[in-house]
Amino acid sequence: MGSLTLSTIRKSYSAVEVLKGIDLEVADGEFVVFVGPSGCGKSTLLRIIAGLDDATSGEVLIDGVSVDAVPSAKRGIAMVFQSYALYPHLKVRDNMGLGLKQAGAKAEDIRARVSEASAMLSLDDYLDRRPAELSGGQRQRVAIGRAIVRHPKLFLFDEPLSNLDAALRVNTRLEIARLHRELKATMIYVTHDQVEAMTLADKIVVLNKGRVEQIGSPMDLYNHPANLFVAGFIGSPKMNFIEADRLGRKDAATIGVRPEHITVDFESGEWKGKVLHAEHLGADTILYLDTERAGFISVRLFGEQRYDADDIVYATPDPARIYAFDGDGAVIGGPAAAPAPKADVQS
Repeated sequence: MGSLTLSTIRKSYSAVEVLKGIDLEVADGEFVVFVGPSGCGKSTLLRIIAGLDDATSGEVLIDGVSVDAVPSAKRGIAMVFQSYALYPHLKVRDNMGLGLKQAGAKAEDIRARVSEASAMLSLDDYLDRRPAELSGGQRQRVAIGRAIVRHPKLFLFDEPLSNLDAALRVNTRLEIARLHRELKATMIYVTHDQVEAMTLADKIVVLNKGRVEQIGSPMDLYNHPANLFVAGFIGSPKMNFIEADRLGRKDAATIGVRPEHITVDFESGEWKGKVLHAEHLGADTILYLDTERAGFISVRLFGEQRYDADDIVYATPDPARIYAFDGDGAVIGGPAAAPAPKADVQS
C-alpha cells in the first residue's frame, strides 16, 4: 500500500511562486522520477510529500488519505538523502536500526529487520564498521538500508547518487532498480540527470520553472516529447534544433532532429558541413558539425567512425524522425504528432 495523489500543489516564498499547481497520480508500486534543471522545484515538491515543508495550497494524499496535517514521522515515508546523513559514532547496524529504536520497536524486531536489509544490500561484512571506514557507495547503501528497515509506504530519494563517482553511480543505480523489483515498493526519485531518469523510472515527471511539462514513460518522452523543452531535455546528446526558415520550411518555427537520427557521408548528403570536433568513445562517435544550411549540429554514430576535425562531410536527417515545433514550442508535426500514451501535459 503506497499510492500517492498530489492535487494542485502550490508553494510560494513571499512573492516567488516555486510550484505552480502540480497534479500527479502515483500508483502503488510505481517508480516515479522527478527530473528537471536546477531550480525547477523538484526537491521542494519531494519535501512537501515528505512533510518536511508545507504547501501553500493543495493536498497530498497517501493511500487516498490526506496527510497535510500529519507530521513527517507518521506519514509512513522513508527518505534517502544526497548527503547520506549517517551518524559517524554509530556502527552500520546501529545507523540502520536507529529510526526503529527511536520509534520504540523491540530489539529482536530491529535485529531481524536490519539483518533482512543487510542481506539485500550485501552489507553483512560491514555491520560492525563505522561510516568513516566505508566507501561512498557503501555509505549510500547503508542510508538505503536505514530506509528499508522501516517498511515504509513510500521511499523518497533526493538525488542520492550525486556524491558518487561515475562507476559507483552505475552500480548503485542497479542496486536501487533491483531493490524496487524485489520490494515492489512505491518509490519517488529526484534527479537532474536524465540518464538516471531514463534507466530507473516507470514514469517520469518533467518539471520546469515550477510546472509539469510532461508525464510519461521514458520511451514516451523520448519518442513523443510534447514540446521543445522536453525534446531538448530528454536524450543525450540533446536534440538538434534548427530554425525552420534556414531549411526553407514555412510550416513550423523550429525543426528538431536527434543526433542519432542523422547519417554522415563524405560524398553526398543534404547538409554540407565541416567537422569542428570528433569524440571517439569506442561504442559511439560524436561529431560536432558546422553546416551551411542547418548551422551547428551534433551527430551520434554507432561504433568507431573515422572522422576528424576539419573533414568536409554531408549530413542527412532521417525524414521519418524529424520533429516540427510552432512558435510557442509545442509539437505540431513529425513522429511526436501522434498522441503519446500515458502522457499528461500541463500548460
